[in-house]
Amino acid sequence: MDVGTEQRFEWQGRSIAWARRGHGPDVVFCHGTPFSSVLWHPFAEALARDFTVHVWDMPGYGRSSKDSRHPVDFAAQANAFTALLSHWGLTEPHVVAHDFGGAVSLRAHLVGGVPYASLMLVDVVAIPPSGSPFFQFVQANPGLLDQLPGYIHRAVVRAYVENASHKELSGEVVDALVEPWTGDEGQPAFYRQIVDYDEKFLHDNENRMGGMTIPVRIVWGGNDGWIPVAQAHRLHDLIPGSTLTVVPSSGHLMHHDQPVALMHEVRAWLDERTRRS
Repeated sequence: MDVGTEQRFEWQGRSIAWARRGHGPDVVFCHGTPFSSVLWHPFAEALARDFTVHVWDMPGYGRSSKDSRHPVDFAAQANAFTALLSHWGLTEPHVVAHDFGGAVSLRAHLVGGVPYASLMLVDVVAIPPSGSPFFQFVQANPGLLDQLPGYIHRAVVRAYVENASHKELSGEVVDALVEPWTGDEGQPAFYRQIVDYDEKFLHDNENRMGGMTIPVRIVWGGNDGWIPVAQAHRLHDLIPGSTLTVVPSSGHLMHHDQPVALMHEVRAWLDERTRRS
């Protein structure tokens, strides 16, 4: 599933890349930062036999447009997600989200009132506190790293992405994750999505979670160095009726650290929810 050669949704001046495969109950995958839907492609392909799977790149990410005039904060992405779901004609999809995609899908549901059949949150940005020392440096120095020579910027992004894994990523995987953030368009977009990051939306999420009634599954890497597993337990306590699994020997990129375990979690959750429906 190459999102770059698939469908386009034009929305408020943005061009959102997306793809759809399969037949059955609707499942939507949401990626995080600084990643793209590429992380979810193998899982979507494996599920397409029994589900209609949807993947998309948030505006400012992957193969979607990266116009500097368009905000890429949580609220903007949640609005884009809401519009895209309407464009697809989906009413109650099963949503599976990673990292930043967690806060985006939560805001679309909690603030925008978008109904889901279920929600799975995998090592998500969802509640405060958040933001690595690198995030804090970029936010304190907006525009500074945009000026780095391209080869230095690429090295910075590679180191950042590699740090998300508990195990060593292959060069091919790192290249695929880094490539959208390079060049005249990609480099400033990489830093812009950090500068636009605003934790106030996470506080808003936290204050609203007590009223959630949809089924929620939380899956977390036991060795997540970006978002400590303590956040998973806090999130579990905040969302009524949620369930939590901690996967050993996995960092923030469970997709590559423990792909079999993650596939098992996703498949078991979707099978359980669709049997009940």
